[in-house]
Amino acid sequence: MTASKLRAALTAILMGTAAVGAVSLVSAAPAQAATVSAKVGPLLKEAQTLAQAGNYKGAAAKLDQADKVKSTPDDAAIINQLRSYIAIKSGDTSTKEGAKAKFANDYNARNYKAVIADADALRKVGALDAQSMQIVAQSYYLSHDYSGCMRYIKSNFRSPGDSTLELLMRCAYEAGDDDTQRSALETLVSHTGKAEYWKNLLKLSERAKGLSDHNTLDVNRLRFMTGNISTKDEYTLLAQLALQLGFPAEAVTVLDKGFAAKVLTDDRSKKLQALAKSQAAAAAAGEAKALADAKGQPQGDAMVKIAENMIGEGKAKDAIGVIQDAMKKPLRDQANAQIRLGQAYLAAGQKAQAVKAFNAVKSPASDAMIAHLWELKAR
Repeated sequence: MTASKLRAALTAILMGTAAVGAVSLVSAAPAQAATVSAKVGPLLKEAQTLAQAGNYKGAAAKLDQADKVKSTPDDAAIINQLRSYIAIKSGDTSTKEGAKAKFANDYNARNYKAVIADADALRKVGALDAQSMQIVAQSYYLSHDYSGCMRYIKSNFRSPGDSTLELLMRCAYEAGDDDTQRSALETLVSHTGKAEYWKNLLKLSERAKGLSDHNTLDVNRLRFMTGNISTKDEYTLLAQLALQLGFPAEAVTVLDKGFAAKVLTDDRSKKLQALAKSQAAAAAAGEAKALADAKGQPQGDAMVKIAENMIGEGKAKDAIGVIQDAMKKPLRDQANAQIRLGQAYLAAGQKAQAVKAFNAVKSPASDAMIAHLWELKAR
């Protein structure tokens, strides 16, 4: 909740109690919208006078007397309004009204440490709702207690909403806690699929230790798929990685999109595009023979690589079968084969099967992280 909203909420409370002063406290005018009985009226007037003078204890005592002799619904309504007014004015945190008022006033005064302490008073009177808890978490952040912010959110929010997860992500970033930041971003991605969350998650993932060139290619593939590639350098990097690792058809697709978006226009990019097209054509022409040779090998890794290029050629369904056959053989890189199976399933539109394939990757850690990113995309 922003400070302006808090002020609005507090104003609404105070306006509600201020209405007491506009209501007749005597029964001499029966036509008024709200009137009080003859016994209650004088007691309420005394309570008002005492409260305005700062004698809140005396005012409360008068309201107790009025409560005992009330006889109409208007009596009860005005008594309750005055109680709220006194609680707010006195800062009596033993009441809901007073605790809420102090909480709002402390936040508006930017006294964030006091806001955090106010949460205990709100809890005691049963007024610590989800919105108030969000404000407490914000107060930890605004007071630069980032570790406290993370502890508070983790301890008090069972199923945090997106705004709370964003706050947790910011606190984790400031605290240098990559694991918490990643967890928050992954949940935000799974909730919303927004490109901005994907951008931050992939940027964080790229910093992970032990990434292979193939892992880096996957990170950039996911950037491309989630709408997070927009500059010349980003298009070129992905295309060059794809060419370097032997997937020219994919490089052609990436470069073509860069030219279509008018991001790539220079001669160097045109030369790279021509190279990618030449290599893609050669790979397509020799694919059948290469696949036959790979099938004759004792291990299945060469088949997996050919299948990965087939995904880039738009032959995902065929690639699924090739990878499955490859996985019946010994593999030097079992995790890679499993990731490529998931990639092929995803490209073929078989999301449930893709998720299952990605979830099967448990190690090594870098491959498991990449598989989890793919799984989030498949979901």
